[in-house]
Amino acid sequence: MHQIAVIGAGNCSPEEYEAAETIGGLIAEQGAILVCGGMGGVMEAACRGAVSKGGITVGVIPGIAGENPFSKITLRSGMGHARNIIVVQSADAVIAVGGSTGTLSEIAIALKTGKPVYGYNTWDIPGVIPCKSPRDAAFAAFRACESVNLTH
Repeated sequence: MHQIAVIGAGNCSPEEYEAAETIGGLIAEQGAILVCGGMGGVMEAACRGAVSKGGITVGVIPGIAGENPFSKITLRSGMGHARNIIVVQSADAVIAVGGSTGTLSEIAIALKTGKPVYGYNTWDIPGVIPCKSPRDAAFAAFRACESVNLTH
């Protein structure tokens, strides 16, 4: 089963929240597992969208409590921001929605480890493939997963 990470800020705009919720729903509809940092904002929205479509959500939280209510499986890392590595390494593809410096660190980890990164209104840096809509981002990530060797 494919795993797609949705990354973004814990505090986001209403537009980013709506975009992440749409992306989460589309990920679930395609039968992929949604992985995220398990907190609020973009992470909550993506989980909310996935759960609304019957999807599986995994949140890797930085501490031992405080996950969003739509994270169906919570990994309590106790690792602070270092948990970003787990989020990215658990995914076959990454979608960034908006974001701040934490999102930038996840993008850097993904690019460094060869994971495809699709962005919707996020950091404009080499390696991040910009998408015009949440739908474009979700389907681009799912297509990338199709070409990933899941035995890695």
